[in-house]
Amino acid sequence: MVQTERLVQTFCRMVSFDSPSYGEREICDFLTEHLTALGLRVQEDDAAQRIHGTAGNLYAYLPATQGMEQLPPLLFSGHMDTVEPSKGKKAIVHADGTITSDGSTVLGADDCAALAAILEALTVMQENHLPHRAIEILFSVAEETYCIGASVFDFSKIRAKEAYVLDLTGAVGGAAVQAPTLLSFRIAVQGKASHAGFHPEQGIHAICVAASAARRLQNGWLDENTTRNIGTIHGGTQTNIVPERCVVTGEIRSFDHEQAMRTWEETKRVFEEEARSLGADVEAEHTVHIHAYKTPEQHPVVQRFQRVCAKHGIPSNLCSTMGGSDNNPLSEHGLTGIVLATAMNNCHSCSEYSHVDELKKIAAITVDLMCSEE
Repeated sequence: MVQTERLVQTFCRMVSFDSPSYGEREICDFLTEHLTALGLRVQEDDAAQRIHGTAGNLYAYLPATQGMEQLPPLLFSGHMDTVEPSKGKKAIVHADGTITSDGSTVLGADDCAALAAILEALTVMQENHLPHRAIEILFSVAEETYCIGASVFDFSKIRAKEAYVLDLTGAVGGAAVQAPTLLSFRIAVQGKASHAGFHPEQGIHAICVAASAARRLQNGWLDENTTRNIGTIHGGTQTNIVPERCVVTGEIRSFDHEQAMRTWEETKRVFEEEARSLGADVEAEHTVHIHAYKTPEQHPVVQRFQRVCAKHGIPSNLCSTMGGSDNNPLSEHGLTGIVLATAMNNCHSCSEYSHVDELKKIAAITVDLMCSEE
């Protein structure tokens, strides 16, 4: 029942919008118009004002059809923003069904493929009068910047307890059931400046303090659940001055939230110890952007997805991902969900691509999930 030409046209149209994080106004208006025309009740929240963007998160609700009211609602989610470079994106549909950009921008399948699949699924349901449970839609802004849009959404609006987030790379049929806590940190080492040629002994070398601490800390995989990365280091003003200040930034990811916090405490402690040993001071701060979750494979939200994949002859593949998505804040607010592979590949690069057949598959899966009686 999925109409391929319509689906691809919708996808290409949304790709053509400039929709960087905090600049989603045009695609938000497009989605609002389509959702309203399909009979959903649509609300845009105040995220634009709260995060200083151009558009808010979109929430939409479609009541259950007669005879399906007893089934609990399901939430379907995707995000409106794309990573850079994105200005002037254009989808090129090749003869073999592959869809790419012209190579100068990302394609934006992350996450326009999700938006197109959800719109097509809703359209198929409406034009074929398919019975369905109550459906909730959440299209977020600024997902690519640590899920900032979803983090300010009012989750008291959500009635569903189960969610499908369409936002994973790889072959359709894949689904992430686990994702990490992700925190970023900033550590500033304050030393003492002095002339590097005449009185270097009078200075406290902030870069040396930071380098000594970084050398003590393991980076990369710390165990099977946790990674740490010191990503930037900046310090000093010119070559003849002992640098008095050095700023280090990095991130920690872990499937175990408590382990992520212990890793941060270790990171801070090592910098403080090195600073004390050389008479420097440290200012350390961190931000937890998303919290870890793990959805049991026996949960109905997983089992339903696997049954629908089997119906379509699509192998299902459950996995863990070290990347975050809006499923992290959904989980934090009491929803149990999984993240579905959504016809996107080589994401966050100018070689990103999608494929017509994969778009059709995720749209068909979405229809059946919305219409599931289990």
